[in-house]
Amino acid sequence: MATPLLAYRPSFWQTFWTNAVMAPRTSLGFMRVDFVLGTIFIVPLTQMVFFAFVVQLGGGGASEIAYTAVGNAVATVTYSSVFSVCQTTDSEKQQGTMEHLLVSPANRFALYFGRGLIPILISLATVAVGLTYAALIYGVSIPLAVFPTLIVSIVLTAFAMVGFGLLLGGVALYLRTSIILGNIFLFVGLLLSGVNFPLSSLPVPLQWAGDALPLTWGLAAIRAAVAGESLGSIAVLWGAVGIAAVASFGAAVGLWKVFERRALSTGSIARF
Repeated sequence: MATPLLAYRPSFWQTFWTNAVMAPRTSLGFMRVDFVLGTIFIVPLTQMVFFAFVVQLGGGGASEIAYTAVGNAVATVTYSSVFSVCQTTDSEKQQGTMEHLLVSPANRFALYFGRGLIPILISLATVAVGLTYAALIYGVSIPLAVFPTLIVSIVLTAFAMVGFGLLLGGVALYLRTSIILGNIFLFVGLLLSGVNFPLSSLPVPLQWAGDALPLTWGLAAIRAAVAGESLGSIAVLWGAVGIAAVASFGAAVGLWKVFERRALSTGSIARF
């Protein structure tokens, strides 16, 4: 009697690296060279200058302008980590590969995390360039001594934000398109994460909403690092960002199955 063939199941790392290499050419196809360069070098500059002018026209001083410059330098991470990652669901639907992806035996966490590798790297570059603009144009002081804590803060923020983008991408599986969802959280982050003004100036319910966003804690950690605060106080913020990252990736994997069933029952699994 012939021995039945066992179903092929790729390893965790094989799935991770395959998606890390192939995703930019397929579902992340919008990440062309011109898109990447524009996201890294142009978006931080234009967004920062715009909001700095708004603060200046409103009578804000140098400290308020510097506060806004740092906030927008970090907030531009949303374009590559949330908005772009969230649209991977639309790309899969448009290309007709979503159904094949969902029946694949590949490890879901390796698949999602692999697809997030390139956006994480782009996010790191975007924030680094944005902070460089803030230092060169608006005189934000970033001493060399704070670089170690600043780098850790940026890396943790990039991971947390990409995880949040993958989470929204899972929710978008049930929706007709993810563009609206991505735009909503793109601007919610600007309003509720302390980008252009302190979170304490908002009503208490909105402060609670802002505390639920990874960008809030990531931005707070980066501001604390730039200000040269003690390692103990920054470590607390690192813990909050790390929790947000783990929660985002975990929820993305867990909720994907829930919205997958809902999408199959409504037909939105193949509707774009």
